[in-house]
Amino acid sequence: MSGSRAAGAVFLCACALALGGKNSSYAIVEGTVFRDPGFAVPEAKVTLQARGEAKSKKQEATTNYRGEFEFRVPAVQAVYVVRAAAKGYRPDEKEASITGGGVPGSERVDVNLVLSPESK
Repeated sequence: MSGSRAAGAVFLCACALALGGKNSSYAIVEGTVFRDPGFAVPEAKVTLQARGEAKSKKQEATTNYRGEFEFRVPAVQAVYVVRAAAKGYRPDEKEASITGGGVPGSERVDVNLVLSPESK
């Protein structure tokens, strides 16, 4: 096989794996962290973990300057707990349900969290 044909074959195999491989299916859990009265909280720590699975791998992210975050999760039916925390605020948490199936990346779940100031 010539060099260009071999490279083409490798490229086609890689594309086939990307489109049909078991690990290529994902869903997106995204959202924004706010504080009263609706201002975004930049640099809040956000964690995501499968509900009821204490030993499951926890994902962590930090919100951007607009308070936004995003996680990629397997596109299988599951419920995740999303928790946000920031210095000077009480944490907030909500659940995000993934139904699974569909085109990779097509399922998106929005989670908006609101942090309240800590009592002094």
